[in-house]
Amino acid sequence: MKSLMKFAALALAGSATLAVPAFAALQVGAQAPDFTAPAYLAGQPLTFKLADALQQGPVVVYFFPAPHTSGCNIEAHLFSQAIDQFKALHATVIGVTAGNLDQLAAFSKETDHCSGKFPVAADEGAKIAKQYDATLVVKPGWSDRTSYVIAPSGKISYVYSDLSPTKHVEETLNAVKALEQQGAAGK
Repeated sequence: MKSLMKFAALALAGSATLAVPAFAALQVGAQAPDFTAPAYLAGQPLTFKLADALQQGPVVVYFFPAPHTSGCNIEAHLFSQAIDQFKALHATVIGVTAGNLDQLAAFSKETDHCSGKFPVAADEGAKIAKQYDATLVVKPGWSDRTSYVIAPSGKISYVYSDLSPTKHVEETLNAVKALEQQGAAGK
C-alpha cells in the first residue's frame, strides 16, 4: 500500500510538472535570430523573411511540432480566428515547423486549420527552431510548441512555451497589445 501511494504521489508530481510551461533559452530582450524560410499562404509558396515582416510591426513567431496533428490543428485554427486582431495591431503571425513538411501547403489553406489567413514556414532539419531553442526533446528534429513576440526593433519582447496549444494565441495577443501600449506611451 505504501509503495502504491508513493507511486501515485510521483505520478501526480510528474503530471504537474508537465502542465508548467517550459522556459525557452532565448530571453526577453535578446536579439531574435533573423531567418528566411520557404513558406505557404493559402496553399501558395512564398519566401518569408523575418527582417521584412519586422518593418511592418511586431512579429509573432510560433513554433509547432507538425501539421495535421491534434494540438497543432487546434493552435492553427485559434490563430486563424484571431488573425484580424493581430493585423489591427500591425502584427504579423508566422507558424514555423520542422515536422510533416510535405503536408504544409495543404495545412496552410484548410479551413479547419490556417484557413489561408497567415503563412506557415518549413524549417527543414529544425535549423530555425534550434536557433530559437524550440526543438522537441522527445522527437529530435521537430519543433516544440513555443511562441515568441518580436518587437519591430528585432528584440524578443515575450516568450511562451507550453505543449498545450490553448493559450498561445491569448498570450501572444496580450503581449502584442502591451507592445502597442508601450509604443503609444512613448510617443
